[in-house]
Amino acid sequence: MKIVNRGAEAILYLKEKDGRKVLIKERVQKNYRVKQLDNKLRKDRTGWEVGLLDKAKRNGLHVPQVLDSTDYKIEMEFLDGEKLKDFLSKKPEKEGGEIARQIGSTVAQLHSAGIVHGDLTTSNMILQDKKIYLIDFGLGKNSTKVEDQATDLYLLYEAIKSTHFDFLNIMWKGILDGYKEYQKHKDVIKRFEEIGKRRRYKTDS
Repeated sequence: MKIVNRGAEAILYLKEKDGRKVLIKERVQKNYRVKQLDNKLRKDRTGWEVGLLDKAKRNGLHVPQVLDSTDYKIEMEFLDGEKLKDFLSKKPEKEGGEIARQIGSTVAQLHSAGIVHGDLTTSNMILQDKKIYLIDFGLGKNSTKVEDQATDLYLLYEAIKSTHFDFLNIMWKGILDGYKEYQKHKDVIKRFEEIGKRRRYKTDS
């Protein structure tokens, strides 16, 4: 087995199974928490993430397929692609603008399915076979609330601003164009703008 990432909540590692690579996400024990509470939280969050991945898959989104799961582990297909963050850092503005619309369309599909990702960044998107795959639903939830979806969109904006600032305007225009595929896009974008104003007011005050 090969560890590919060690985060605060989980360890990701690769292993061979039936002649192919699979990715394991294991939620690690937190010694500072009471053991019974820790076990319950890890079990609940693992089950919740499996449910969101399955729901996203059923709604036609590109996400890793869950192959198996236990109380604290998710076994899923390994996506042999490139993080969108890395891809965009090497591409000119034109290609960034073109792929931005695909990002917006993906988020529109996600929100249409009643799922909020909770950590929409280009680090949590994999480009494989010219398709965008969403990964890491650990902070996700089921929600059709405009506020939740607008917050999801705002987090994506902040992530684009932070990591791809040089072509932020082109990227964001493309994302919003793609997001218009969502039936409630006007309400969400309006709330997104309100969230931005609230954040700026807090910063200035």
